[in-house]
Amino acid sequence: MTLLMSPLHERHVALGAKFAAFGGWDMPLEYAGGGVLKEHTAVREAVGIFDVSHLGKARITGSGAAGFVNATLSNDLGRIKPGKAQYTLCCDDATGGVVDDIIAYLHSDDHVFLIPNASNTTEVVRRLREAAPEGLTITNEHADYAVLAVQGPKSADLLAALGLPTEHEYMSFETATLNGVELTVCRTGYTGEHGYELVVPSADALAVWDALFAVEGIEARACGLGARDTLRTEMGYPLHGQDLSLDITPVQARAGWAVGWSKPAFWGKDVLTKEKADGPKRTLWGLVAQDRGIPRAHMQVLAGDEVVGEITSGTFSPTRKVGIALALLDASAGLTEGSTVEVDVRGRRAAMTVTKPPFVTPSVK
Repeated sequence: MTLLMSPLHERHVALGAKFAAFGGWDMPLEYAGGGVLKEHTAVREAVGIFDVSHLGKARITGSGAAGFVNATLSNDLGRIKPGKAQYTLCCDDATGGVVDDIIAYLHSDDHVFLIPNASNTTEVVRRLREAAPEGLTITNEHADYAVLAVQGPKSADLLAALGLPTEHEYMSFETATLNGVELTVCRTGYTGEHGYELVVPSADALAVWDALFAVEGIEARACGLGARDTLRTEMGYPLHGQDLSLDITPVQARAGWAVGWSKPAFWGKDVLTKEKADGPKRTLWGLVAQDRGIPRAHMQVLAGDEVVGEITSGTFSPTRKVGIALALLDASAGLTEGSTVEVDVRGRRAAMTVTKPPFVTPSVK
């Protein structure tokens, strides 16, 4: 399969990036002279810049666009006002499994912009188009925009130095202009730090990227998907395809907060409401290693000699200097916060403590 390339690909090559296939795209995993640990630390302590242009983009316009989105996606769009963003889920109506997790940007009652995951954009757009009433237009704008995530405690200083807005509240967005380029500055991100995501026309991505790295007095570090993964895992943020999927419902993944349970309708409402009432057969928990074991996805979790679950995401936490994981654990095992389990780490049993994420204190606001 031919991989798609970000409009910033040449900049990544110049920075000595190590690339990896992700969601059908050839994306930077880490950069020369830094690596995952330094990139991770830059975001926690200063500012890091990610190219996440592989993320999807879709637009719903027409009379009643917001109402249509509210009747299909899980969260209650009626809770927010224009200019705000919301984390939401596209669930399968029959099974309640998660087709994708999405950020919805509410422009008006007649205009909603969605950012799904790279590999799921086409399927999300397909499902929305099939369900849309006449008069709504749903466009797949995946290739039309780049997305740059500027994350870390100095992210506001960096954007302010370029004259971009920084004072808007968490999960809101504003339009702005940078050197003649019109872009959207979103107070969103997936690192757990104060940060922003810039939605930029693809044709202008190079100019915006260069401007971010040209600010004097603030040394920003380019960060790849490796650091993005360790940062989001420390926060307990799910990755679709691992911690959320068509086989993992929001009830199982502790994502019920992103479901508008009192709404009249959304895809999967009946099956998810029943699962919530009955209690899920498995639940996503956090695990913290008690020794030097580093958990990885698909490793078995054991209580005694019984397999009670499986790691969905696992890594070494650069912040806590210990192995951490998200794991789906069987409800029948009776595990609670503080329970000790073991993980089969390449044939060796490593003791781990059951906990509730996040593994570090959030600083998003």
